[in-house]
Amino acid sequence: MLGWIKKIRHATKDSTVTLTRIATLFLATFLLQNGAHAADPELKIATLLGQATPPAGVVFEVASGRENALQWALPLIQDYTRRLRGRFPDLDIAVVSHGKEEFSLLDANRDKYQEVHKAVVQLTSDAKVPIHVCGTHAAWYDKSAEDFPDYIDVAPVGPTQIRDYQNLGYTLITLKQPKN
Repeated sequence: MLGWIKKIRHATKDSTVTLTRIATLFLATFLLQNGAHAADPELKIATLLGQATPPAGVVFEVASGRENALQWALPLIQDYTRRLRGRFPDLDIAVVSHGKEEFSLLDANRDKYQEVHKAVVQLTSDAKVPIHVCGTHAAWYDKSAEDFPDYIDVAPVGPTQIRDYQNLGYTLITLKQPKN
């Protein structure tokens, strides 16, 4: 590829502009292909299910400005987990929450968010899916690991936890609240 770029540089009077245009076109193509793919969790799940071999793992990211966001996110995660494990039974799956939704998982909110806690217990116990929340975000609101039940792992930094999974080869699937 480098030889190709050198030929273009020598073939034009204004090589900087030409190279900039090529780089912009390449970046735009990459973003269109990967951005659209990354923005649609259902498309990512379908792509994974269509593969002959499983990914190293899957990490679901939830970061919302709403405390009740896990009410819509967890049913999706449960469905995606069921489908992925149906195809790849030994697939490692994790969840990282690092927005206000993590506060629905506080011990103090068990009664208010009973279905959320029930779903998390099912995921962590039955499906062996670890659920991580962001300790830094919790600390901004004077909450600590002691404020969460034992089935929740309080990671020091949620985004770093996600990167750690990605460094292990996990596929990131970011969940955004559907517009209804």
